[in-house]
Amino acid sequence: MFESCNILKHVAEKQNNAFIPSDPRARVECFNWLFWQAASAPYIGGGFGHFYKYAPVQIEYAIDRFSMETKRQFDVLNLHLSDKQFLCGDEYTIADMAVMPWVLCCEEFYEASEFLDLPSYAHVTAWMARIKARPAVMKGLRVNGLSEAFGPPLKERHSRSDFD
Repeated sequence: MFESCNILKHVAEKQNNAFIPSDPRARVECFNWLFWQAASAPYIGGGFGHFYKYAPVQIEYAIDRFSMETKRQFDVLNLHLSDKQFLCGDEYTIADMAVMPWVLCCEEFYEASEFLDLPSYAHVTAWMARIKARPAVMKGLRVNGLSEAFGPPLKERHSRSDFD
């Protein structure tokens, strides 16, 4: 098995559909956003990150093109979240788990928050804050050295005892 979204779906299904809505409409919405992330984030967001931060040669056209597409994706996400706590309503799902790291990349890894004007996407910002406040997410961010909410980054991350 490969593809992170399929792995998320598989693990959720193996855990009695944990983090997958039981309501049919919400379930469809969950998979819509899961596939939106798989289709958009790696190419659009990854392309932006590459040309904005990592490319050995700064190509203005490429930066502008991927910036505008990334901002368009943020517009879609922001509009969708305007009346929802999470991507599928009030329920945190695998879609949120998949999309959140893409936003985090733009903020943390590409250091493009100001460039993309991410604070102007108020609903995305609030959604990110709700997700980052979840204890399991904080723990996961610590594992990857992105949050010290549970203490300093882990030197090892092979077992639960590494958190002690």
